Amino acid sequence: MPLFLPPSKAKPPPPPVRTDDRRPVLVGLVVWAVLLGVAIAVPEVRDTGEGRWLGSCVAGLALGLVGLAHLHRRGRRGR
Repeated sequence: MPLFLPPSKAKPPPPPVRTDDRRPVLVGLVVWAVLLGVAIAVPEVRDTGEGRWLGSCVAGLALGLVGLAHLHRRGRRGR
């Protein structure tokens, strides 16, 4: 099998597949929101004094919202 094909013998690339990427981002946001609720509700997690669990959940929610905004802008630009 040759490592290089001349352009005359190469096949054209397939067309891009259109996907709805909002659904997995929304599922991730729901998961982070549920985990934040659990972290707030469970005293052993809430009262550790470190804030690592609450901070992780808030960061996950914030990054998910940034990703959702990016997908929204990318969808408007592609139309």
